Amino acid sequence: MSMEIIYETHSVTTDNEAGVASGWLHGKLSPQGRALAQHLGERRSADRIAAVFVSDLRRAVETAEIAFGDTGIPVHRDARLRECNYGDLNGASVTAVAAQKRARVDTPFPAGESYEQVVDRTEAFLRDLVRDWDGARVVVIAHSANLCALEHLLHGKSLAEVVTAPFAWQEGWLFRVPTGWLGRQLAHH
Repeated sequence: MSMEIIYETHSVTTDNEAGVASGWLHGKLSPQGRALAQHLGERRSADRIAAVFVSDLRRAVETAEIAFGDTGIPVHRDARLRECNYGDLNGASVTAVAAQKRARVDTPFPAGESYEQVVDRTEAFLRDLVRDWDGARVVVIAHSANLCALEHLLHGKSLAEVVTAPFAWQEGWLFRVPTGWLGRQLAHH
């Protein structure tokens, strides 16, 4: 067996529309974002989803509540699914954060974290998910940094490459995680 993860980024926020990189700031959905979150629930309604896992940042929680709040599907918040902590650059312009990304793959943002640390958090979440939900189809609603982590962990893509690539939003990404997946650290021991 394996597990299927339908990965969705949180819906559009007022910060997104203003060109602001929220990082660990909560942010809130814009009117367009609320409409897109409603659409997310509609387009996933026939997908036989066992559970939804969501970042604990408000923009992601709000997306999950609008999309899945009345469906009876359990929604679990998990801080390990947070966006990269840009530290002193939380709330800075997207341009300012983008200029730092390559340098922050292994080296943390000042007063923040590195993308490698996001991979570590996401990997720990994924190991628990595989242990507890093998054979299930789940939705994960989080941020672009966690998507990069999954591309790195499950598809073997270079972290520097996925972090610095332009983000192209789409209606979800599908990841299959094989039964017994141990992650990169445990698999090498």
